[in-house]
Amino acid sequence: MPVTDETVDQLSGALGDLHRVLRRAASQRAGRVALPDAQVEVLRLVQRQPGVGVREAAERLGTAPNTVSTLVGELTSAGLLHRDRDPVNRRTVRLELTDAARERIAAYGRHRRDLLGAALAGLDDADRQALLTAAPALRRLADRMTQQR
Repeated sequence: MPVTDETVDQLSGALGDLHRVLRRAASQRAGRVALPDAQVEVLRLVQRQPGVGVREAAERLGTAPNTVSTLVGELTSAGLLHRDRDPVNRRTVRLELTDAARERIAAYGRHRRDLLGAALAGLDDADRQALLTAAPALRRLADRMTQQR
């Protein structure tokens, strides 16, 4: 299949819709208001890289340090992040998830898996197989787009 503006728009729209539906439904199941995407990105980064600093987080997320600093402040106030001074460079702050954040992320992940699993089970075999087969390629696409920033 050729890559055209139309096929790219279709893929983009489908991925965006899937993200929104999963996010909204998983948050409802968890009985929580969904966090803004920007806050979720910070939490996911800290989950992958415990101890990351604000400046490094901003670089990895492709945003301004003051934006990340604001998000970190909001997440700290919400009890989802710890800010600890680096023992070597006291001007640097290291970020860690709180237990509440770990629990929230784990519950959210379980709800997403349950919802997506049920939806996949409701598809015909051909669609389910096509989607499951495409998962590694979608991961590579996401990785490639992250590297291109």
